[in-house]
Amino acid sequence: MTVSIVPLRPELWPAFEDLFGKQGACYGCWCTHFRLPPAVRRENDRQRNKDHIRTRVEAGPPPGLLLFEGERADGWMQIGPRLDVPEWNNRGRVSAPLDDAPADDPAVWAISCFFIRTSARGRGHTHALVRAGIDFARAEGARVLEACPMTQSKDARSIGLFVGSRRVFDKAGFSEVVERKIGRPLMRLAL
Repeated sequence: MTVSIVPLRPELWPAFEDLFGKQGACYGCWCTHFRLPPAVRRENDRQRNKDHIRTRVEAGPPPGLLLFEGERADGWMQIGPRLDVPEWNNRGRVSAPLDDAPADDPAVWAISCFFIRTSARGRGHTHALVRAGIDFARAEGARVLEACPMTQSKDARSIGLFVGSRRVFDKAGFSEVVERKIGRPLMRLAL
């Protein structure tokens, strides 16, 4: 089956909505975890999270990439300037920016989340999304692309893997720049 990867634009919302399903992926997060402060996340329900990300998609620019296998969206990767995911930049997080790549620099980008449809896992879609993300970030003027994946997980279905697996980023040429917590390196690729 043919795989294509494209930026999530408003006209693709139905495909994104279908991929995330009724629950909104990751227990109703709708990929808002790094976009909203913890207090707001606690108050929100699935519908408010969905409304938040839909408003963001409609406002543009695309907040990430959708992977299609044929006509169906089977994968998602949130990618864009660090500024677009403020909670990812929180100084208390393992993903906090370093001084040489500050969060307020629009050329410093981050890959912060993934979601792969359960029936499509194990096909290399995360690898394909990262490769496409590198090209996307470069074309949009990014000078640095960062990620903060997990080094290992006991279970490939682990909810924590929404940040990605280190081996995917190693294979794509990213290098570890700091490890503030064991198993959660901040990795970087200069573009």
